Parts: sequence; structure tokens; C-alpha cells
Amino acid sequence: MHKSAAWPLALVYVGLIVYASLYPFAEWRDQGIVPWTFLTAPLPRYWTGFDVAINVAGYAPFGGLLALGALRSGRVRHAILVPALVAFVLAFCMEALQSYLPARVPSREDLLLDTFGACFGALSTVVLAQLGAIDRWSQIRARWFVPHSRGGIVLLALWPLSLLFPAAVPFGLGQVLERLEDALGAQLVDTPFLEWLPLRETELQPLVPSAEMVCVMLGLLIPCLLAFCVVRARLRRLAIVFMVVGAGLAVSALSAALSWGPTHAWAWLGLPAQMGMLLAVLLSLGLAFVPWRTSAALLLLSLGIYLSLLNEAPASAYFAQTLQAWEQGRFIRFHGLAQWLGWLWPYAVVVYVLSLMWTRDPKN
Repeated sequence: MHKSAAWPLALVYVGLIVYASLYPFAEWRDQGIVPWTFLTAPLPRYWTGFDVAINVAGYAPFGGLLALGALRSGRVRHAILVPALVAFVLAFCMEALQSYLPARVPSREDLLLDTFGACFGALSTVVLAQLGAIDRWSQIRARWFVPHSRGGIVLLALWPLSLLFPAAVPFGLGQVLERLEDALGAQLVDTPFLEWLPLRETELQPLVPSAEMVCVMLGLLIPCLLAFCVVRARLRRLAIVFMVVGAGLAVSALSAALSWGPTHAWAWLGLPAQMGMLLAVLLSLGLAFVPWRTSAALLLLSLGIYLSLLNEAPASAYFAQTLQAWEQGRFIRFHGLAQWLGWLWPYAVVVYVLSLMWTRDPKN
């Protein structure tokens, strides 16, 4: 039996599924029907390939993670049945709860496709295990990463996914202040607590190009420093730098293509972004050989500057239109999956690195 990063990843994925399934969490009401009425509803009149693909693709990683956790814990017999049952129960609960949300439509077909997606993901994982891919990953993990590094591996695996949510600044994760203030203000209207909210003397000002360059640089440097805290051999850290940069470029281009169309996939790569990426690569290569505790200290410092700059800048009007397209269009299901990752990833890194510095032997 082995500890696996699959279990915490599966728990994170459950939270994302719940958010994506129940968004926008507004206007809950009892419509006078039992929540499972959708099981006997007539076949939908309209159905698209996008609907089928997104339901299958949405639950396939969940099934794969559950199967991987079962295999790593020695429960091979449960590697397909348990993910299928868990996914069915989760999907049924989500569809039933959607009956209380006028903005969402529960569907028997969604339930079946979600379950099929989880079964497909679990079966794919079992097949890969039979082909030796899981053992191969265990060997790679033992060679590349220090013991008890699964938290760092999980955060590194989630970083590209968090970039799918369109960011106002390239690689700009954790920009929550303005939307948090608006949400709190809306909740506290007509209450005496509204006066407790601090008022700014001046409005948030857009980032100047030099500040945007610094944010881009830190946005790429931070995952590299995180990797330096958990990667065993210092020479392998050099490879990690190029993996991080490649993943960041690819996912940022994909996010732009989904938001504005394929012809604008590289529209975000302006001069500040290019300069910031170049500086991030040079700094990362230079810091690849420092001790892990130095990397951790620099990571916390970088996060402080990074979050301070991002949260002192407003989202542009153009960015607000992009969010509206994600929140109201066909990307509504991606919205919940990526938005919370984009908001919370930097803060999760802070918690993880602090715990790592507290518990890990400085010599390892």
C-alpha cells in the first residue's frame, strides 16, 4: 500500500464538480416536483455533441483518480466498481439538486453520461496499470521527487488547470479582492454591517506595463520555485523549468482560444508578457541549484509581491466581457471547474509551503 496524490486530487475534483453543477447558486426554490422526476422525463428534443463530450470528459478524470487511488492502496478489485458507484451517486445528487435551481436543467442523460465518463476514466487507468504505466510513474516519482511530496505534486498538477480560467494578466492567479468586495457588499446590503466594509480613498488603477511584466515573471517563477521545493535532483530542476513554461504557454493559449477564438490564441502575448516570461526563465534557471529552504523562502516572498500587485489592480472592462461569456455561455460548466482553482491556487501554495518548512527536515 502506498500513499497517493490521487486521493487529494479526487477530493478537489469533487468540490469543482459540485460548483460547476450548481452554479450560479441563485434563486433556489421548490418547484413542486420530487427531485428525481428527471429520471422519467421524456428524451430531450435537442442534444449536441458538445453536451455529450463535456459530460463524459468532466467525469473521466474523477473516475481515473478514484481508480488510481484504489490501485495504489492495494484495493485492485474496487478499481472500476467503486468509481462507477461513487460517480453515479455524486451525479445523481447534483442532478437532483439542480431541480431546485431554475437556471439549471436536471437530465437523466447527463446522469448516464457522467457515470459512463467515470467508468471510462477508471477503465483507462486500470488498462494503463496493466501496461505498467502506474509502476513506471512510481519509479519516476521516486527518482524525481523527495518523500512526502504529494501535496506539492498535486499543486503542480493543478497549476495548468487553474490557468484555463481567463486571467486579466497572463499567469495572474489569485486576483480576488475586487470581486470579493463586490460579493460582500451585495450580501451586506440593508444590514448595519455594510458600514464595516473599508472604503478606498482612490479607485484601483490598472497595472502599468512594468508592473504587468513583474506579475507575469512572478506568475511563472512561483510554480518553478514550488517544484524546486519537492524535486530531488537539482539538475532535474532545469527540465522542470521548461516543463512549467511549456505548460503555461500551451494552456494560456488554449484559454485565449476558448474565450476569443482560435485566431486570438496568442493575443495575450504582448511585450510585457514576453519580457516577463524571459526574466522568469532566466531567474528560474539561476535558482535551480539553491537549497530547497531558500526556494521556499523566495517563493513566499514572490507570492506576497505577486498577490499584492494583482489585487491592487482592477479587472478591465474587456476582461469583464470575457467572464460574462464564460459565466453565461457554453463555458458555464468550465467556469466552476477553473475559476476556483484560479482564485485559490496561490493561497493553497502559501499554506503548503509554510507546512513544508515547519515539518520537513532541513537536510532533506
